[in-house]
Amino acid sequence: MTTTFNHDTSANYDVNRPKNNSNSQDESSVQLISYTTKPNKSPVTKRNGAVNSEYGSPAEKERFISMNSTPVKLDPGLDSLDRTVEFTNIEKQPLDQPPHDRYRMVFFIFLIHGIGILMPWNMFITAKKYFEDYKLNTPTSQDATYRSEFMFYLGIVSQVSNAVISCVNTFFQFGGQASTRRIAIALFMMVVIFIVTVILAMIDTSNIPLMFFVLTMVSASLLNCCAGVYQNSTFGLAAILPMKYTNAIVLGTNLSGVFTSVISVISIAAAPNPRTSAVYYFIVAIVVLLLAFDCYFLLPLTKYYQYYQKSVHGSQPVEEKKMACGDYLRAFIDSCKTYWVVIKKIKLQLFGVWCTFCVSLILFPAIQSNVLMVRETFANENGTETLRTVTFSEDFEKKGYWTTIFTFLSFNLFAFLGNLTSEWIKWPGPRRVWIPIVLRAVILIPIYVFCNYQPFGVARRFPVYIPNDVVFILAGIIMAFTSGYYSSLTMMYGPKEVEPAMMGRAGMMMAFFLVLGITSGVNLSLVLQRLVTTQIEA
Repeated sequence: MTTTFNHDTSANYDVNRPKNNSNSQDESSVQLISYTTKPNKSPVTKRNGAVNSEYGSPAEKERFISMNSTPVKLDPGLDSLDRTVEFTNIEKQPLDQPPHDRYRMVFFIFLIHGIGILMPWNMFITAKKYFEDYKLNTPTSQDATYRSEFMFYLGIVSQVSNAVISCVNTFFQFGGQASTRRIAIALFMMVVIFIVTVILAMIDTSNIPLMFFVLTMVSASLLNCCAGVYQNSTFGLAAILPMKYTNAIVLGTNLSGVFTSVISVISIAAAPNPRTSAVYYFIVAIVVLLLAFDCYFLLPLTKYYQYYQKSVHGSQPVEEKKMACGDYLRAFIDSCKTYWVVIKKIKLQLFGVWCTFCVSLILFPAIQSNVLMVRETFANENGTETLRTVTFSEDFEKKGYWTTIFTFLSFNLFAFLGNLTSEWIKWPGPRRVWIPIVLRAVILIPIYVFCNYQPFGVARRFPVYIPNDVVFILAGIIMAFTSGYYSSLTMMYGPKEVEPAMMGRAGMMMAFFLVLGITSGVNLSLVLQRLVTTQIEA
């Protein structure tokens, strides 16, 4: 006997279930609770003659549903898998919830990169006595111009090379972001050049001082070409992150100077041979650059950096385009147009970072390292007069403590403290930050010139108007602190004044104007020396 069913069906769904943001399709948010049939009110006769509903009594049905109360989730491809919320959140995290920078790993990576960026420059200028008083202090080069003005030549060769290569690296960015491959190549080349510099330090060059000077200038030029690519690209990478990561690079640059200055003070206290001291300097630089090379490979693996990279560039990473030679001119024109849009939006910040570093490099290290301790004439008991130092002992200057502590260590330490201060105090804002930067230039440059600035081999055109060591030390502290503070503010403000897609370009443009300010300052420092001093007539 055939039994005929005449019924309708319905499915009960939980419509009050909150949506899970981790699911990517609408159907996955539907939760099936039960599926039942609604029989007719009339009883149905079974083959055994029993009269009952189709699937039993209501009480039996309720017990069946309560025993199977766990819902079944309909997920694409995993229909019967009951995944937890934690699993789905790990699989896909919404963009409005950035991951944590665990142990501040990304921050310290950029801090190490900042140390590596200025390591070549700091090592060369801190080894001033090694170059001027050891390698170039020979009978044939003792009175040579390239010895008396070594710091000026070193600054011009280094920073002009840095500026040129930074310009090329900035405007030839056809993918719209910094090239990470260029960072690796630049770091590798810097390590190789430092190894050559160590070899030159171990070779006796007393018979060829001019050739040593030329090789040193070539090494400094190549090092700073690589450093320009390294610095420019690193600021471009940090621009897509919050402001403190850009400041981490600036912190690292000044921490690099503190590090090398402390090593210099320790070397002087231990009184080693100047050549041995220089070799230690350069070997330490190699170790730091190798550490930065490791950090280059670590950064893309961090979830924190991956999150911001995807939020700016999309889910797919931006790759550099392969172009023929004829396409470069067109791409360069398009890149310049894009940068012009960026320049108009951050012109005040660009001027601020240029002026800050220009003034700093006018005064440091060429002018500041040639400010000598003040000496006054004292009458002896026998009626004769003698010239003695006022603040510190004569040996304090002769052994190099005066220049090392109150030029290199003082500048880098207080610039570092200025960087740290900008983490908590950000005043003035991006529209008015240029005002104190200009006042800083107007006040500090005359103070330095009026102090006891006495480069050897030349004479001052006018007398010393500030014969006081304490004033010079305080002026150096103020100059260094404001250099670190305003450089951090301008570098942090710049990328945040443009759209997220333009942050990388803005960061690279800020880095380019930073290098441009350094180059301008180094050249203007030589001009200032010519205005203040005159050659001694034989």
